[in-house]
Amino acid sequence: MIEVFKTDVTELHIANMLIERIHAIFRHYRANFDLDDCDKILRVKSNEDEVQHASLISLLQEFGYNAEVLPD
Repeated sequence: MIEVFKTDVTELHIANMLIERIHAIFRHYRANFDLDDCDKILRVKSNEDEVQHASLISLLQEFGYNAEVLPD
């Protein structure tokens, strides 16, 4: 399953740090940012189960960033 989030992350080093945290906490997720997109997209893929929206949003909020699920 793939989930796409709109974020307010704008800096590459922050995006890389957040990806490292996501991969450390959610070992079965693969995440990447598209900071060139106007919505500063975070894509998260899970090979095992559904992506935990609330947990990912909370993780970004811990670092002072916002995220919301983009509708299909």
